[in-house]
Amino acid sequence: MEHFRRSLILALASYLLLACGWAQAQGVMELEAGTSQVSLSTHLHYFHDADGAADLATVARLARQQRFRPLPSDNPAFGFQTGAFWFHAELVNRRADEQRWLLVQEYALSDRLDVYLRYADGRVVHQAGGDHLAFAERSIRYRHPNFWLELPVHEPVDLFVRVRSQSSMQVPLTLFTPTAFTEKSRDAQLAIGLYYGILLALFIYNLVLWLTLRDASYFWYLFHVTAFGLVLFTLNGLGFEYLWSDSAWLADKSVPLSICLAQIGMQQFTRTFLGLGERWRLGDRVGLGLIAFFVIFGIAATQLPYSIATPIASLAVFVNIVWIAAATVVAVRRGYRPARIFLLAWAMFLLGTALFVALAFGLLPKTFVTEYGVQIGSALEMLLLSVALGHRYAALRSANERIVREAKQQLEHKVQQRTTELRSALGQLEDAHTRLRETSQRDGLTGLHNRTHFHNALEALVAKAQREQQPLSLLMIDLDYFKMINDRYGHLVGDECLRWAAHAIGKALRPHDALLARFGGEEFVAALPGQDLQRATEVAEQLRQQLRERNCSSGEHSIAVSASIGVHMLDTRSLDRNLEEVIDEALQAADQALYAAKAHGRDCVRAAPLPA
Repeated sequence: MEHFRRSLILALASYLLLACGWAQAQGVMELEAGTSQVSLSTHLHYFHDADGAADLATVARLARQQRFRPLPSDNPAFGFQTGAFWFHAELVNRRADEQRWLLVQEYALSDRLDVYLRYADGRVVHQAGGDHLAFAERSIRYRHPNFWLELPVHEPVDLFVRVRSQSSMQVPLTLFTPTAFTEKSRDAQLAIGLYYGILLALFIYNLVLWLTLRDASYFWYLFHVTAFGLVLFTLNGLGFEYLWSDSAWLADKSVPLSICLAQIGMQQFTRTFLGLGERWRLGDRVGLGLIAFFVIFGIAATQLPYSIATPIASLAVFVNIVWIAAATVVAVRRGYRPARIFLLAWAMFLLGTALFVALAFGLLPKTFVTEYGVQIGSALEMLLLSVALGHRYAALRSANERIVREAKQQLEHKVQQRTTELRSALGQLEDAHTRLRETSQRDGLTGLHNRTHFHNALEALVAKAQREQQPLSLLMIDLDYFKMINDRYGHLVGDECLRWAAHAIGKALRPHDALLARFGGEEFVAALPGQDLQRATEVAEQLRQQLRERNCSSGEHSIAVSASIGVHMLDTRSLDRNLEEVIDEALQAADQALYAAKAHGRDCVRAAPLPA
């Protein structure tokens, strides 16, 4: 018997150790109070399904057997891989106020993602995404694949993510609350907008110069800027969002094709800017050979698998830039001074591209610098190239004074035109700001003023009542049993009832010059200038009866809506009291009167006692 007891104790201890090991190994992530954004990389475990044949039941069993492994150095980038990758984490939501989270894969080029949520009751919810599905199927319109996750409070939920792609296997998964994602996407869109704003400004500036000077270097610079802008438009997922939302074929082929176009523009711009045909004939022939390679490879990329075309194109970018740097060094050593700035520009671009290639092949972790290295490097490169073009132009200025004068005149005209457009845009911005300020004072659902505006406007009414020694009363209005309406008919019908009630209340109080606002939820507040307690109570009773006599119509439903109303007259006799105190006391008194109305069976009016 003693032996059996010891064996049982050892078995239980082993089970507890295994359970603890499982929890630790599988990386339980608890979404604590105050958490609004969290990267899953430190909690994810992965399994490489080499032939891509495993289903959810299989990988769930493997997860229980601890066959999943932590991400190497918390790095979710694996380079170009075959088969499918499964990722797993157990999520426990501790935020009672946030049960809906957005899962975002912050990499735009994955072919297909399958997201599975397995709840404690055994229920499984599946969602799919990626650029092999139509863009319209995404949870929200955003350049990165995203999925809404319903996470009940304090309930463990198993998250499984399956990714299969011919692109680089980069799976940086992040959970956002809706508010946090709005802020993050706003900042990201701003950064992208700034980048493309720089490209557009450089494009317009150099387009004017090219139209003026007809110098081939400016044309190929424009070609390079446009083609490389298309590359990043594709890599950032904006091409799939705006240009080929329903084409998986273009989603795959756009990457190698745009890379080839950009390299053709880069190489041709180098040849013309450095004048390799005169300064280095061998280098010029090598440049032509590289251009021919990218033309042929671009055509072949339309037929080659993505998993072959894109790695080759990515490596070729690196080779092409190294060769351009070497050709520039030769030009510098042969006395061509503008090539110095040109060399610095390509050094910036070479660094950014090296970071991009290293990230694509899983050699570096995904950070802000590695993720946006191409954008940073290319922006600096294009700025410096623009400077280099200006320097080159200055070196030829003595032989082209007439062209320079004409270009300056046209450029000044363009600047003046842009200034006029900017002034017009500033005027429009001011108008938009005025409209936005008005919108911010309104409740989005009912169209009534919101609580903040009511409080500010009430201060002016109280001050006026104090000066003129006029009465001022408050009505606190609450729709009865509104939760039952939501529960029975749904929140959409409930919202329609709120709008109907807001309209009815506003119509009833309009003859009394009332200040009306939505106070919160199904509660409204109104200020009646010039009305004493007796008259305000009569107005409230008329309002209550009007609401009771009519039903809210919503589709096939006719819903009876009643209200409980609390009435209070402000004490405006003391001119030396603080306005904030007067308003706070008045709102509290009206609220107490409202609760008295609720306590007396609802659908009635109760007035607060007159101040002593």
